[in-house]
Amino acid sequence: MSNYNLTSKEKYQNAYQDSMEHPEKFWEEIAEENFVWQKKWENLVDWDFSIPEIKWFEGAKLNITENCIDRHLETRGEKTAILFEPNNPDEPAQHITYNELAKRVNQFSNVLKSQGIKKGDRVCIYLPMIPELAVSLLACARIGAIHSVVFAGFSATALSTRINDSDCKMVITSDGSYRGEKTIDLKGIVDEGLESCDCVETVLVAKRINTNINMKEGRDKWLQPLLDEASVECEPEIMDAEDPLFILYTSGSTGMPKGMVHTTAGYMVYTAYTFKNIFQYEENDVYWCTADIGWITGHSYIVYGPLANGATTIMFEGVPSYPDCGRFWEIVEKHKVNQFYTAPTAIRALAKESDDYVNKYDLSSLKTLGSVGEPINEEAWNWYNEKIGKENCPIVDTWWQTETGGILISALPGITPCLPTFATLPFPGIQPALMDEIGEEINQNNTNGRLCIKFPWPSMARTIWGNHERYKETYFSAYANKYFTGDGAFRDGNGNYRITGRVDDVIIVSGHNLGTAPIEDAINEHPAVAESAIVGFPHDVKGNALYGYVTLKDSGKEIDYDNLRKEINQMITERIGPIAKLNKIQFTNGLPKTRSGKIMRRILRKIACNESDKLGDISTLLNPECVEEIIEGVFVTYA
Repeated sequence: MSNYNLTSKEKYQNAYQDSMEHPEKFWEEIAEENFVWQKKWENLVDWDFSIPEIKWFEGAKLNITENCIDRHLETRGEKTAILFEPNNPDEPAQHITYNELAKRVNQFSNVLKSQGIKKGDRVCIYLPMIPELAVSLLACARIGAIHSVVFAGFSATALSTRINDSDCKMVITSDGSYRGEKTIDLKGIVDEGLESCDCVETVLVAKRINTNINMKEGRDKWLQPLLDEASVECEPEIMDAEDPLFILYTSGSTGMPKGMVHTTAGYMVYTAYTFKNIFQYEENDVYWCTADIGWITGHSYIVYGPLANGATTIMFEGVPSYPDCGRFWEIVEKHKVNQFYTAPTAIRALAKESDDYVNKYDLSSLKTLGSVGEPINEEAWNWYNEKIGKENCPIVDTWWQTETGGILISALPGITPCLPTFATLPFPGIQPALMDEIGEEINQNNTNGRLCIKFPWPSMARTIWGNHERYKETYFSAYANKYFTGDGAFRDGNGNYRITGRVDDVIIVSGHNLGTAPIEDAINEHPAVAESAIVGFPHDVKGNALYGYVTLKDSGKEIDYDNLRKEINQMITERIGPIAKLNKIQFTNGLPKTRSGKIMRRILRKIACNESDKLGDISTLLNPECVEEIIEGVFVTYA
C-alpha cells in the first residue's frame, strides 16, 4: 500500500488525512501489508483513556523477531544487518549479516532457555554497546521473555532499583566496557547492585575487556561457552499482540523511575513505519543512530525499527570525542553513512571544537540528518546544517518520548518543511491538541498550549510496571480523554509544532506564561555561552522569577561577570521582551544531565528554591559531581 512509503508531500497529506478520517482502516492496511503475522487480529483497536486501557491488534499472534530477522533471510541474508564500530578506531568494524544475526539470536535464545528463562520472565540487560546487547534483546523477544535494559553507565543503586522493581530473574552483563580512554568495571557494579536483590538467579557474563573479575559460584556464568554449545535453530515463541515486549525505565519527577511497558505488535508496526519514512530509508542505505540502546531511541531506532525494515544499522561503542572530536565524521566517511541521528548535546559539544575536525572528512554520503532527545536550539541547528549537512541535508528534529515508543512529530526529509527549532508536523495517525490551563482545547494557531494527544497510536506504553495507578495519574488525569505529554508547545500558522519544554518549565512570571526554551535559545546565542538552563523560583512581587544557570565556553579567562549578566539580559529583552529577563544568574562549570543528555531542571529548580535536601536520587546522572558544585556556588549569583 502506498501509505507505507511516504515519498511525496501529497502522499504524506493523503496518509495523514486517511489516518484522521479512518484510523482503524489506515492502521489495518499498514499492518496487514507490511508485516508477518501468525494469526490476524480480531479487533484492531480498543481504548479508553479514562481507565486507561489501550489495546491494538487484539487477538493477533506474532513474534517480532520473525519480522526483524527471519523474513529477510531469503532476500537479504548476506546483507549487513548490524555494523558494529568499536570504541578503538584501530579495532576492525564487524559486519553482522542477517544470516549471522539469525544464528546468533537463536543460539542466545537457546542459552536463555537452558538457564530456565521462559515466556514472561524479566531479564535485565546491563551491557555496553557491543553486538551482544542487540542480540540479547532479540533473543529475549524470540522466546517471549521481557527485556529490561539498564544503561551501562548507571550506578549499582540505580541498577538494583530497576532489577527489584521488575523482579528480574537474570542479568546479562560483561566483564567491563570501554568508554574513550577509560575502562569501566561493569561486573563489579553488577555484583554491588545484586547485594540488595534476591530475585536474580543467574548472571551471564560476556567478555569485552578481558580483565580478571569475580565470578560467584552457582550464579555467574561466562556467556561464550554456553553460546558455543547452543543450537543455531530456535523456533520463535508465538506471542499475543498485547504481550509485553520490554520494560524501559524513565526518570520520574519525584526521582523514582517509571518502568514503561511496551507491548509487541503495536510497537513493531509503529517503529517500523516511522523509521522508514522519517529517515526516508532506501534499500542499500547505511543508517546510524548514535544513541545507546539503553534508551528508547536505541530500542526503536537502532534495533527494532531498522531491522523490521531490513536496514543496515550501525552500533557505535565509543564517544564522539575519542580519539578526537572528528570521530563521528571519520565513521560517516568510513562507512558512507546516509542517515545520521544524534542528540543536540553532542552537536553543541562538537560545534565548540575546531571546524578542522569536520573538514578533513568526506560527508557527501549523508542524505538526512536527525536530532533527538530535546529541542535543538537555532545556533546548533545552523551549525549542523552548514558544517555537517553542507546545506544539502534535511534536518528532522524529532519529538517523542520513552512513553510514546516512536516519533510522533517530525519533518519528513525532502517532503515537508524543515524549520529551525520546530519539530514541525505530526506523523500520520497522531492527533495532537493544544490545551489551555482550564482544560479547553485551543483551536487557533500562532499560540502556545500544553501538548496532548487525542487518539491512541500503536506504540504507546500500556502501563507502568506494577503501578497502573501512577500511569493513569501521570499521563491521563490532567485532561479528560487525552494523553498529556507533559510538554508545552507552540503551533504556528501552518500547523507546525515547536516544543517549548516541559510544562513544569513553563514559568508564570507576573501573569505571563514563559517557556524556558526560547529564553535559553536567546542566552545560548551569546558568543561566550556554551549552554544554559532556566528555572523559576518564588518571588514576593512576581509570584515567580527567573533563575538562569549559565555555562560558559571558556571560564578560565578573566571575565567581567557583571557586564556579561547585563549582556545576557539585554539579548533576552531584545528577542523575547523585558518580562523574560533573569532575576538571578549563576555561572556554572556544567549542568546536571541524564545519560541521554537532558538537563535535569528538577534538580536545578530545587537548588534555586533552597531545597537542596530534597534532590532525590542523583546517582544516575551523567555528571552528579556538578550538583555539589552548583549547590556550593548557589549564592554566587548576579541579581
